[in-house]
Amino acid sequence: MFSRIQLAALVLGLTLSGGLAALGGILGYSALKHKEFERTVTVKGLSEREYPADTVIWTIDFTLANNSLLQLHGDLENGVQSLITYLTEQGIEEDDISTSTPSINDSFTNQYRDANDRTLRYTGNRSVTVYSDAVDLLREVMQNLASAGLEGGFQIEGSWWSHAQYSFESLNEVKPGMVEEATRNARDVAIKFAEDSDSRLGRIRQASQGQFSIRDRDATNPHIKRVRVVSTVEYYLVD
Repeated sequence: MFSRIQLAALVLGLTLSGGLAALGGILGYSALKHKEFERTVTVKGLSEREYPADTVIWTIDFTLANNSLLQLHGDLENGVQSLITYLTEQGIEEDDISTSTPSINDSFTNQYRDANDRTLRYTGNRSVTVYSDAVDLLREVMQNLASAGLEGGFQIEGSWWSHAQYSFESLNEVKPGMVEEATRNARDVAIKFAEDSDSRLGRIRQASQGQFSIRDRDATNPHIKRVRVVSTVEYYLVD
């Protein structure tokens, strides 16, 4: 037989257990009901714009050959100075111009060289590079460079070629407007979805900004950049 104290403790324990079980059931039911009525929609908003490149790196490479190593070094230096003079005469700042050190190849070091080969022994390469934000000016000089070489605007006896890389360095200046546009586009999509589902658009549950991408508009216009960002926004839907 239970004593009075033991009986009271047993009743209290059963009461607490029942209460906790009931509370757990109520909380579980509430969570299910909350989840049932918590409806959201996730949408993406796009902002895509075109901007002209604001920086250009233009490299002019040239190659010369000679049997005299000393003469070859002199010719390479003369070619560099001829190019620099021409470029500064076209309005390019000298501080924007840099040059590479000579790269020399000795054909006699080639173990597979034909002994009857009469080509010049040494070939050398040097580069002149322009790094500038005067994109329009440089594009004009690029277009005129070939004819300038033919007309004696600069003198390089060997072969030369040039290539340019364009970039858009003003991304931070356009970011706020593009993020705003992408978010606005996402909201427009969400509003349309809410209307189609007989709901109203509630507050934002969460949002994330995608990475900005900068690409050439196309292969023939690398000086025009296409900037793109996609924002992802999740909204609550309200009945």
